Amino acid sequence: MKNKLLTQLFTFSILLVGASFLHCTEQTNKKDKPNIIFIFADDQCYKTVHALGNDEIITPTLDKMVNEGVTFTNTYNMGGWNGAVCVASRAMMNSGRFIWRAHKAEKSFQKLAEEGKMWGNLMQKAGYTTYMTGKWHVKVAPEKCFNVVAHERPGMPNQTKEGYNRPLSKTDTIWEPWHKKYGGFWKGGKHWSEVLKDDALIFIDSAATGNNPFFMYLAFNAAHDPRQSPKKYVEMYPLEKISVPVTFLSDYPDADKIGCGKGLRDERLAPFPRTKYAVKVNRQEYYAIITHMDEQIRQILEAVKKSGKADNTYIFFSADHGLSVGNHGLMGKQNMYDHSMRVPLIVIGPDIPKNKKVNADVYVQDIMATALDLAGVEKPVYVEFNSLLPLAMGTQIKSNYDAIYGCYTTKQRMIRKDGFKLIAYPDANKVLLFDLKKDPLEMNNLADSVNYATKKKLLFDDLLKLQKRMDDELDLKPLYNSVVG
Repeated sequence: MKNKLLTQLFTFSILLVGASFLHCTEQTNKKDKPNIIFIFADDQCYKTVHALGNDEIITPTLDKMVNEGVTFTNTYNMGGWNGAVCVASRAMMNSGRFIWRAHKAEKSFQKLAEEGKMWGNLMQKAGYTTYMTGKWHVKVAPEKCFNVVAHERPGMPNQTKEGYNRPLSKTDTIWEPWHKKYGGFWKGGKHWSEVLKDDALIFIDSAATGNNPFFMYLAFNAAHDPRQSPKKYVEMYPLEKISVPVTFLSDYPDADKIGCGKGLRDERLAPFPRTKYAVKVNRQEYYAIITHMDEQIRQILEAVKKSGKADNTYIFFSADHGLSVGNHGLMGKQNMYDHSMRVPLIVIGPDIPKNKKVNADVYVQDIMATALDLAGVEKPVYVEFNSLLPLAMGTQIKSNYDAIYGCYTTKQRMIRKDGFKLIAYPDANKVLLFDLKKDPLEMNNLADSVNYATKKKLLFDDLLKLQKRMDDELDLKPLYNSVVG
């Protein structure tokens, strides 16, 4: 490990020194360009930051970011074309395309990278030294998109049979998340979140002496299962202090018909039917690995300050999507509820207002377009997402999107608009309708109420139009005719 770290340090130094030399000969004044750091969590829902309304979780670093920057309180991922929702999220993030066009472009990502059209490539062309470490899960080698790749991690650490269908009872202690014998996040001897932090500190230390602007893509595997962290973090969350979600259900109606049945890997993590005890244990471990990650982020932010680069560095924090962890009888992210589609998004940096909340609907992939904006890159026509800077700075109030779109395979579709959400389940021949202002936890389905028949029709009409704009080929007309008439 020590030799690998030294090799990385040498490589980074050569890149930065060489880039500094080129800086003297290029017409672009790269000194004026800010540094950009993107910190990407996995499976972290919006309600897992203390400062954003969860009194149970301990996130001092993320809380500090909320206080020092702008938080986008309605940030969404569009969904996924398979159970690994992170694949779609990261494909959109790195290609700039909306979900179904990103899916079609996947097979061409290698060519797009060679043509300089992926996110990292665009930053390189703008004069940035680009760096990546952590989870990738995009169908092109990260080395094709970034100058330096320290570690490329897979979609998730290895699970074991002991990690599923648990706990069955209060005496079930077959799994303890701090034991390294299970591998997972401990594979290689050191927790992957700590390895990522170490990688980042090495690069930042090298960058401190360079003049070239840098772009860092730091992608944690946390808080994905197996949700492992050192024992002291788990002990910060006594089970008696972990609450069961108000939306708890022992089973989700039509789970099989919406693609969230017993065959879905994420759903097999906890026993069927769900028990309150099992949900509490899973949430305990979920909170613990997030708090552990929060500490790694603290050290990264401290290193930026010590480097002398903080005054010219923008830092984004977000996640690829959320997670149920017991809400609505579900465990995974393959659903259209806010706990699985909504994520935290925080930005800090020069001129960014402090302790500001922006309530406009945005997509997490807008971060990519924002980074291009900060880098002075003219947004390519194929980048469909939008810069967040006008919203952050207050020069724009209204969202760039008249509605938020959601999808999961051929099983689910969603539209979120004007304070309402409509979810369509074609295989179950059912729709759900929620008034999000009165019912933010999405517990009271209004779809069968005659008082909301017009709202249901209008939203479904808008969903069909949105499908066309998204190149979504799923035929919802039979469901429309059945439930709207």
